[in-house]
Amino acid sequence: MTSQPRSSWLRGLIGVGMRTYLSRRIRLLSNIAHWKRNSAGIQRSQLRQLLSEAAGTEIGRTSDFAKLATLPDDDMLKGFRDAVPIGDWITYKDRVARTREGGEPDILWPGLVRDYAQTSGTTAGDKFIPVSKDMLASNFRASLDIFSHMARFGVSLPALCSGKSLFLGGSTDLSTNTHGIRTGDLSGIVTPLIRWPVSEVYLPGPEIALMSHWPSKIDAMAKACLDQDVRMVSGMCSWALVLFERLIAMAREQGRTVNTIHDVWPNFTIFVHGGVKYAPFDPRVRQAYSGAPDGPDIPFRLELYPASEGFIAIQDTRGDPGLRLLTDNHNFFEFVPLEDIARPDAPAFTCDAVEKGQKYVVVLTTCAGLWRYILGDVVEFDTIPSRPDGSGGDGPSRLRIVGRHKHFINAFGENLIVDNIENAVAKAASQTGLIVGEFTAAPVYPGPGRRAGLELAVEAANASPERLAAFVPAFDAALKEQCVDYGIKRTGDLGMTEPTVTPLGLGTFHRWMESRGKLGGQHKCPRCASGRDIIDQVLAFAK
Repeated sequence: MTSQPRSSWLRGLIGVGMRTYLSRRIRLLSNIAHWKRNSAGIQRSQLRQLLSEAAGTEIGRTSDFAKLATLPDDDMLKGFRDAVPIGDWITYKDRVARTREGGEPDILWPGLVRDYAQTSGTTAGDKFIPVSKDMLASNFRASLDIFSHMARFGVSLPALCSGKSLFLGGSTDLSTNTHGIRTGDLSGIVTPLIRWPVSEVYLPGPEIALMSHWPSKIDAMAKACLDQDVRMVSGMCSWALVLFERLIAMAREQGRTVNTIHDVWPNFTIFVHGGVKYAPFDPRVRQAYSGAPDGPDIPFRLELYPASEGFIAIQDTRGDPGLRLLTDNHNFFEFVPLEDIARPDAPAFTCDAVEKGQKYVVVLTTCAGLWRYILGDVVEFDTIPSRPDGSGGDGPSRLRIVGRHKHFINAFGENLIVDNIENAVAKAASQTGLIVGEFTAAPVYPGPGRRAGLELAVEAANASPERLAAFVPAFDAALKEQCVDYGIKRTGDLGMTEPTVTPLGLGTFHRWMESRGKLGGQHKCPRCASGRDIIDQVLAFAK
């Protein structure tokens, strides 16, 4: 037996052990009736636990968490909402700084939180998100649920672990201050926790993971993984595609006959992705995997809803875009109607009290000391669990991300949100055969010789004049189908004229983000904005 088959066989034993260890959780996750019936009660128990744990902190004493934790569920929930207003990063910025910079314990969470995930975010500039030991444990449990859902989808964990798993995280470099408090990318906090036996299947390795210059990192990752038996890739679609293209090019440079990523990694089984809507990337992923934008897909895909603040949801049904809320993972969720989020007395609803067809902003209470924190994502629900008394409900709490509450276009009353833009790009691309990459949209303000309208700047691999000419009306029609207000403004071209579509070369957005020091990791370009700052910067850079 050669060393590689023996190594593969030994790694397969890790998968056997994992499958055995997760067997009870897999059965529980598969019990749909359990989550329909019990999610409401589980969430209230999570809140009670969080209040009890933080009763001795500064915020806990100020808001009398100790008393709240002893009240009946309905009274506890009402009292909590009365005592703690909904807030964003600015609300917690000073208290977080007292712990992160000053080393003060027991402010928002018991003890001294020693890790902070630095994120640019897309709504409030640089943020420093507390990552307590409890949150690390919560994230670890979420990672196990990822593998549990893989198994539920039909992925063989022993076969998967017989190969390697590649994680496209951010830089793992951390800075440490005089109080021993670490700050950096969330990957940097989590990656050092990878131990045997998981380290046996983990790629790209700590040295490459430490790199912060993404073009160099992609190149190093490709070199390290080209001859590996990679069976799982986890990361954002855009960066996975960049890596796939580099791997194929590198293999050809070595004289191999390679056309697809399947030729490089014949055992590639599952792509785990999140962070951006997948549909616009689907043709390019298929092309990278099978050689045609409408060809076979990677055998399995699993979508995640992670955030630096906490792990939110995981896809639980193969082929269904709904993401199941992690209701039993030491965090508590509320949902505020999008139209009410700016109100100081905004109503909030638990996962069992929401309604289908309504857009909600996610509000999160975490085991790291963020209380009623506006996460910023906008979601809609596909299934809703029963109320605590057992009434109503049609399944586990399943949701879909449809945008960000500060990312929209409403310059002329058109009321477009991220989901509208993403869906329209995906539909128009499918209808016209345009292969798209990154994109962003913004209003076109009227001026001399210029009508009010909408501009889409979009990367395109095959932007012939004929395709673009077909794409514009298809994009316009898809927006009209989704958004009544946009359709009204476009009636007879009186309020807004037909959209302008500006094609860009693939990679333009990544190069622009690199020029701003925001390349890689979890950095994303907003899909739309109410002003033209972003799109004008991108277009000026592309000239």
